[in-house]
Amino acid sequence: MTTTAESRLRHIVEQSAVALTDADGRFHKRHLTDAVRDQLAREDLDPHIKAAALDKLAQSLVTGFGEHRNPRRRRAGTLFHPQDIVKLGTGIWVWMDRATDSDLLEWSRLSRRNRARIDLADAEVQDYVDQRIDAFRAHGDVVYLGDLERVVFGWTEEHADQADLLGS
Repeated sequence: MTTTAESRLRHIVEQSAVALTDADGRFHKRHLTDAVRDQLAREDLDPHIKAAALDKLAQSLVTGFGEHRNPRRRRAGTLFHPQDIVKLGTGIWVWMDRATDSDLLEWSRLSRRNRARIDLADAEVQDYVDQRIDAFRAHGDVVYLGDLERVVFGWTEEHADQADLLGS
């Protein structure tokens, strides 16, 4: 997918999200999905953009298929089901029925690595939220996070520009 097409698709989603946002800054994911689908179904949308959207749709369907077939504990007390899929990394998946001992070892290593990343990311979120909740309590006149970030933590538009430069 080209960067231009990807950028245009993100822009379609962002425009739709902005249009759906209520006075409290909220919008519903389902409504956003509907609005984006409507935009993508337009006849005048560039074929290159439609092709990029189809790529995204296919990727999403495959990811959903993999998530649905992800091994999970069964009533019988086992993770095994022959039609489940073990993900081995680098895009290699194997039907659980045909997994080997080395497949299981690789799956275990990836699971531990993923758990460590999830735990680290969650710790970051918890620390961030704890700091912001404390700041909200200390600054009772501040209602919105955006204001709190600017007033208490010194956030400026330059921070957003720097994040864009870093590809965040």
